[in-house]
Amino acid sequence: MIVHSASSSASPAGGSAQPADIPELIDSSRSIGAFAADVGCGYEAARQMRRRGRIAPQHWPHVMAASRRHGIAGVSYEWLAGRAAAAMQEEAA
Repeated sequence: MIVHSASSSASPAGGSAQPADIPELIDSSRSIGAFAADVGCGYEAARQMRRRGRIAPQHWPHVMAASRRHGIAGVSYEWLAGRAAAAMQEEAA
């Protein structure tokens, strides 16, 4: 389950602001294991997503659904694709 800390920014609708990156999105959960369970992947897959700063496209629908359930703003196909592209550019540099 993605959980928000009291210090997270709130959007006008009462949810959290858009995360800056994938690690921040995953860190909004109470643990990597909780994120993994919430999006339906294994712990190691979630840990690698956090480390690499990108989420494999097959997980995007589940990540978007979990983000909506927990009021995290701005997590869309476009946002996830942008984070993946940025992470791959950093890896190539």
